[in-house]
This record gives sequence, structure tokens and C-alpha cells, in this order.
Amino acid sequence: MEKVIITIGRQFGSGGREIGKKLAEHLNIAYYDKELIQLAAKESGICPELFEKADEKTSGGLLQAFAMGFSMNAPLYQPSDCFTNATLFQLQSDVIRKIATENSCVIVGRCADYILKNDPHTTSIFIHATETDRIQRIIRQTPMSEKEALELMRKTDKTRATYYNYYTDHIWGAAASYHLCLNSSVIGIDRCVGIITNLLSQK
Repeated sequence: MEKVIITIGRQFGSGGREIGKKLAEHLNIAYYDKELIQLAAKESGICPELFEKADEKTSGGLLQAFAMGFSMNAPLYQPSDCFTNATLFQLQSDVIRKIATENSCVIVGRCADYILKNDPHTTSIFIHATETDRIQRIIRQTPMSEKEALELMRKTDKTRATYYNYYTDHIWGAAASYHLCLNSSVIGIDRCVGIITNLLSQK
């Protein structure tokens, strides 16, 4: 099979992670989500807790890092430095590019679609769903009230959108930012997997 890279952006509670896992299993390729944190930590020698703290969150360090001429080879990249979220984002981006050159895979979140936008093997997907379905999925995964689930859903989506819009020149969740957007409430998890698989076979 020709190399395929599938990136999945998703609303919280939309089933994007489940779709990503099923795709990876169906295609027998690697799956990366939280695993990226461990890989970035291993590659950089930085403790995973720093990446977890900054995971899909922004800070004011991006402009500062670029203003200082950040690069992996520059003096800024030293273990003794106080790493900004922008530095950690750059390190994680390097890991995403590296794994994309090595093998076929599914990557969930973390601006992977933007980071790999010039990779001809990459297909970017965004998964969304109705508010009702998302709340029920959140409650099934983590028992809480509907009100708590709604608050968590909105807060998480806002954080993800802010992170994505901050580090890219695209808009999180906007159709123009992706190759394909799917409503898992209308289509269903398994049919989403089938549609994406069919799209890949025709590229």
C-alpha cells in the first residue's frame, strides 16, 4: 500500500479519536495521539510533563520565540532553558514531520494537518457532531452531569480552536482548512471510517 498519512481534527466528544483508531486498525497502520507527547519528550530529552502541560494549549511565547530566531540548532534550544509552549510546539512539530516521513499513520489533533500541509501523502479530516450526541458520548466516557459535560465540551473546543488558530493561518473547524469534514451524528462512526477509506483509495 502506498504511504498514507491521515490527520484528524475533531470537536470534543464527536468520536474523532474512535474514528482515528478504527481507521488505523482497518488500514493496519500506526496511530498517534497522546503518543506524540512521549515521542517528543524522548526525542528532545525533555520530561513528558512539560509537553502534557502545554498540550493543545497556547502561550504568549510564540512571537517571542520567533523573534529570537528559534530553530532546533539555535542556542535557544538548550535543556537548561525555560521552555515556552511555542518551543514545545516546535519540538512536537518536528516529531510529527519525522514520523510522517517514516511510515503510514493516523495522527489526531495537534495541528498535524497544518504541519503536514505540503506532504502529498496527507489527507486531513475534521470530525464534528451535534451537541446532544457529543454530550452523551462525554457522559458515557466520564460519568458527569449534562451541565458539566456541556461546560467541559465548550471549554475544550475553545481551547483547541485557540491553539489551532494561534499556531496556524487556518481556522479550526472551518471546511476550507481540511480536505474533508464529516458529521459523525449523521453518518455514524463506522460509515465515517468507510468514507475516509474510500477517499484514500481514489486519491
